[in-house]
Amino acid sequence: MILKSKICGISDSKTLNYIINHPYSSELIGFIINYPKSKRYIETHKLKDLLNIDKKKSEFVAVLVEPDKEILEKIKELPFDYYQIYDCNPNDIKSIKIKYNKKIISVVTVENQDDVDKYNNFKSFSEIILFDSKGYEKSMSYDHNLIKKVPNNVNKMIAGNIQFNDDIDKFKKICNYIDISGGLESSGLKDISKIDIFLKKVKQVNYEN
Repeated sequence: MILKSKICGISDSKTLNYIINHPYSSELIGFIINYPKSKRYIETHKLKDLLNIDKKKSEFVAVLVEPDKEILEKIKELPFDYYQIYDCNPNDIKSIKIKYNKKIISVVTVENQDDVDKYNNFKSFSEIILFDSKGYEKSMSYDHNLIKKVPNNVNKMIAGNIQFNDDIDKFKKICNYIDISGGLESSGLKDISKIDIFLKKVKQVNYEN
């Protein structure tokens, strides 16, 4: 399968422009919308200016933790292609999908195999299932091999303490998307040089295979 990438936690125009205009730009770019605990959180009043840009080949993802009606109404006119939703039950996510006409990345937080199996609750209405760690704003790890049993007809994304210089090839064998954020940072800020290395590695592993 072709491995695609999502770079998450973008909050400044310089980094966003760099990713969009990179020759191997990330397919998905994520923005932390309503989770102030994250250092990558961006206030909604700043989003309009930040997102006023030609996305070119990339698509934008609103990362939402248990979103309420107020935040959903605030962002409904912004150019998001996907809503990535944590901590909501399947029926609520399905209702959000229908009302706001967005593609959905449903998140399953993983510690063990039983957690992985919860994807079945979301697969019928989700374009992508993200298997993330339980760390949220903290870069925690889990055994990514746990998702090997998830059928290939499920569009799988993995996150959880992935680094820019990891062996990307191992991810290509188990998922469709790799989601990275903290692994592209230096001193808490997105590092252009790490982003460049990561995007080139993803391109290379697809080219080689």
